[in-house]
Amino acid sequence: MKLKKRTKKALTLLEIMIVIFLIGLIGSVVGYNMKGSLDEGKAFKTKQAMAQIHDILLLEIAKGVPTKDVLEKKEKYLENSGLVKNVKELLKDGWGKEFDIKAKGLSDISIHSTSLTNYENKKRKALGEKEITENDEVDETES
Repeated sequence: MKLKKRTKKALTLLEIMIVIFLIGLIGSVVGYNMKGSLDEGKAFKTKQAMAQIHDILLLEIAKGVPTKDVLEKKEKYLENSGLVKNVKELLKDGWGKEFDIKAKGLSDISIHSTSLTNYENKKRKALGEKEITENDEVDETES
């Protein structure tokens, strides 16, 4: 009885190149689709942070603390609330830029993120809607 000798079949260079090309193609498609998801996540984080800052600072104003004092020492009031783990991170939007927090009347505050406005304008432009400028009265904390 004769035993047949097994031969190993190696992958050819062409087969390896095709596999690498397909992996690269799939990776680029996934990466392109993830970009929109990352921006959506940043916008969501920004809106949630704006709402949280707005609520906590309004609670301090409701306790009788002057609005000017709350805005000047916002880090202290956010930290003392016990509701915020990392105050420095909370005061930045999803893109890492500081929020613009101003008094709006005697007992209200306005929080604005330029990056969020730019992102929403980019989305509106893609959908063919009217863009929002910084001068437009939009309360982003209610979004």
